[in-house]
Amino acid sequence: MRIKSVIWLLAAMLLLNACVGKKKFVAEQNKGKEFKSMYEKAVNDLNDCRKQQARLVEDTNEKDRSWQEKAQACEDEKRALQSKLDKLENEMNYVRATNTNLLERLSDLSVVSKTGAESIKQSLEAINEQSRYIKELNNAADRKDSVNLALVMNLKRSLGNINDEDVTIEVKKGVVYVSLSDKMLFRSGSYEINARAEEVLGKIAKVVNDHRDLDILVEGHTDNVPINTSCMKDNWDLSVMRATAVVRSLQTRYGVQPSRMTAGGRSEYVGKTNNDTSDGRRINRRTEIIILPKLDQFFKLSEPPRR
Repeated sequence: MRIKSVIWLLAAMLLLNACVGKKKFVAEQNKGKEFKSMYEKAVNDLNDCRKQQARLVEDTNEKDRSWQEKAQACEDEKRALQSKLDKLENEMNYVRATNTNLLERLSDLSVVSKTGAESIKQSLEAINEQSRYIKELNNAADRKDSVNLALVMNLKRSLGNINDEDVTIEVKKGVVYVSLSDKMLFRSGSYEINARAEEVLGKIAKVVNDHRDLDILVEGHTDNVPINTSCMKDNWDLSVMRATAVVRSLQTRYGVQPSRMTAGGRSEYVGKTNNDTSDGRRINRRTEIIILPKLDQFFKLSEPPRR
């Protein structure tokens, strides 16, 4: 009897151990399935992120190309306008000389025919109209220069306490450029704006909100050091995301109208200097806020005077 009891006891212990081992196996198997599901979800989320990023880059590049085309059209129109101005001035000088000669000749006549008098009158009216047109163009150019000067003065006054290495303000090609250093706006390799930069953007937004007839182009620039992360494939992505971060902050935090703004990334290809030294790379890492006149208003300058 004692032997049988021992045998039954051993059998019960073996059966209990087998049950416990099976439960552990099932638990580990379930945990493995859970980890696999989490891994597949993470892969899907990463793929979605890359697709959204590709669409963002494509949309931004398209807007950048559109702005470049408009800027080129503006420059071509400006050259054509200058050519027209030169031609008008030459024609006006010629007509004045001809008219003076004609009046001298007519002074010797005792009678001027009605047709001749009307022709002289029309010539004088044409000269006066062309003179008004040239004067309006010069006044428009003077107003534009005055606006740029006021912008620069207001920006420098507002940003007077910021280090000159972090912010530079200048007028190039007839528009105002505000260049913000990389270290002031972002952490290395990041496109999230830091707290110190928000103060600077707020001051810039106050000035541009006082000039609502001007547009704003925000360009992101990088150095040539490669970058490749889960959400950024290269420096194109980084420059675009930094530009859109600035535009988004100007819109959501400081009320700049989004219809006035364009965001574009220039990557490493429009540097201020070469990237051979650390100082050169530091200078090239920047975000530029370009304040420019609305192109449709500029094109109106080329319209001839109405008769």
